[in-house]
Amino acid sequence: MACTTVVLCVMGLLGGTATAAYADDPKNPSADARRAGSAAAAEDADARRLDGVRKKIEALYRKAEQATDAYNAAEEQVGLQQKEIVRLARSIDRTQHKLAALKRQAGSLASAQYRGGGLPSEAKLMLDTDPEGFLDNATLARKGQFAARRVISQLGRLKGDLEKYSDSATDRWEQLEANRKKKESAQRDIKKKIDEAKQLESRLAAKEKDRLQKLEDAQAFARQQKWLDSGVLKDISNKASAAGKKAISFATAQLGKDYVWGAEGPDTFDCSGLTLRAWQAGGHTIPRTSQEQWRQLPRVGLRDMRPGDLIIYFSDASHVGMYLGDGAIVHAPRPGRQVTITGAGSMPILGVVRPDGGDDGDGARHNGR
Repeated sequence: MACTTVVLCVMGLLGGTATAAYADDPKNPSADARRAGSAAAAEDADARRLDGVRKKIEALYRKAEQATDAYNAAEEQVGLQQKEIVRLARSIDRTQHKLAALKRQAGSLASAQYRGGGLPSEAKLMLDTDPEGFLDNATLARKGQFAARRVISQLGRLKGDLEKYSDSATDRWEQLEANRKKKESAQRDIKKKIDEAKQLESRLAAKEKDRLQKLEDAQAFARQQKWLDSGVLKDISNKASAAGKKAISFATAQLGKDYVWGAEGPDTFDCSGLTLRAWQAGGHTIPRTSQEQWRQLPRVGLRDMRPGDLIIYFSDASHVGMYLGDGAIVHAPRPGRQVTITGAGSMPILGVVRPDGGDDGDGARHNGR
């Protein structure tokens, strides 16, 4: 019996060991392990799905922002061309009045010649028998010739001006119509992209929308952290200019206001509308769109930027924010979001521009003292 007991104990130990080994074998998982694995796989798949939605929404809003810049540029051109057409119309009107006056003057000269028998003034001068009258007539003839030549010359010049103004007005009108079409096309494109993005978001449950917001924040945080880890802030130690301080004060006063494409305030803004109004408050007029701000404003190196400078984002210069210092910007992000403060490195940086490039103000470089 003792032997049997030992054998049974040994068999029990082996059996237990075999069972344990079988349970821990990854090729033969237990029911609990399978359930845990399935749950983890489902969670992972859901996370990937939500991240895919985030990327699609981000891409749609990026395209909408690109179209918004095209819309703003076309709108600006339409305004400029309308003003130019009005100016040309006034020039045409003035020229036509001058032309009418000169034609009346030319008609008076022709009538005077007709009343004189149709003889040229030179012929009448030669037929005069009075010496004093000859001299007087000679002087008058010269004046008449000068006046006639001047009238003819002015007539020719005014006709040329009128043709030039008319041709220019026609060109401007054609450009105006082309830009109106661009504006309308961009408007349709913006609406389409925003509607698509909103539809994607509307399909998400409330919890998923919260998770989506956290995913966006996490992505922005990761980019910002990578930017800070590069050590870029160690070399940035400039102060804002006097105008820059005013621009910053205006921009930060708009925190919490909704992003609306094409908006320039006072209640809603798009990204470049915010920087435009902020720098107007700072006493400087800058281009309307982020692309034109990048193209026209003086550029500065990233390590030379100071608070108030504008950071242009993405390779197509389709987004802009205002640098606040300490690695932060204020900007209007996208539809469905509000004017906010975020990390300057949270988006791909194209470069930095300075609206008051010629004004050093308080922006002299210092060494952190």
